[in-house]
Amino acid sequence: MSGEDTAAPQVMEDLPSVLKLLSDGSVVRGDEAVLWPKDPLPDVPGVQWKDAMYHAPRGLSVRVYRPSPSVTTAGGPKLPVLVYFHGGGYCIGSFAQPHFHTYCLRAAAELPAVVLSVQYRLAPEHRHPAAIEDGAAFLSWLCGQAELGVGADPWLAETADFGRTFISGASAGTNLAHHVTVQVASAQQDVHPVHIAGYVLISAFFGGAKRTATEADPPADVSLTVEGSDMFWRMSLPVGTNRDHPVANPFGPESPSLASVVAPESDVLRDRVMGYAARLREMGKAVEVAEFAGEQHGFSVLRPFGEAANELMRVLKRFVYTDTTRNSTSH
Repeated sequence: MSGEDTAAPQVMEDLPSVLKLLSDGSVVRGDEAVLWPKDPLPDVPGVQWKDAMYHAPRGLSVRVYRPSPSVTTAGGPKLPVLVYFHGGGYCIGSFAQPHFHTYCLRAAAELPAVVLSVQYRLAPEHRHPAAIEDGAAFLSWLCGQAELGVGADPWLAETADFGRTFISGASAGTNLAHHVTVQVASAQQDVHPVHIAGYVLISAFFGGAKRTATEADPPADVSLTVEGSDMFWRMSLPVGTNRDHPVANPFGPESPSLASVVAPESDVLRDRVMGYAARLREMGKAVEVAEFAGEQHGFSVLRPFGEAANELMRVLKRFVYTDTTRNSTSH
């Protein structure tokens, strides 16, 4: 036997039964289903969906949802586009996960809209900026579809109004939505003829080295703990950086002109969400804040048919279909 060190790698980060990061850099993944509610999800009628490849070299797809032709009148007005990035701390989750899938079905049916749920690479196998690069690649693909016109994917050519495109996401997906939208707003990425009309951040996932009040003294019943949030950032940010990395701490020189921010009350990240909205207002942006009393981080997908999720759909519909002129709403 050689004198080389044969000790087994140590567990550096552990999300029990779901994800382990080992000291040699290897990753062990389990079954994410243990994290989700076990109740069966009702069907959402009247919506068609399919998967389309948007980045073949990386094997990345987008799930396209649209109301069935029987729901929308053929030849009628085209529908706004809602781009959606799933959550999971940049480390877990999938555009195909049933709760994210159900949320997108509801949004397509009830807004109504063409919903594009985007797959992106996950950490720790792919640390930042991988996910943001994927988000930018998706917007480039969407721009290409808009330029093709009748030659685009038939569902998009027939149904999508690219001039009314909204960027959204849940949890880490809101962080991703922020960063790709800032790239567009600051002219780092030209997506013409797509027009980003606004963006919607639901249970936003931001961070920072200094604790906020809700992080230092968390609410009693939370779905995402401070420790869990810290772990996701350790596994997703570049090695050697901390939570003040620009990906986690989002305030940059540019941001889009219209935003809707959804703030659950029982969320350790609530102060960061409200601070984000306040900062946008200071920059002269039109911001709607929808506060959801008693709700947890990720309520929109954890309980996709709860009353709060029902109200969220009403908030989204109003935001997408009307000019947002109010500063704040509470629920």
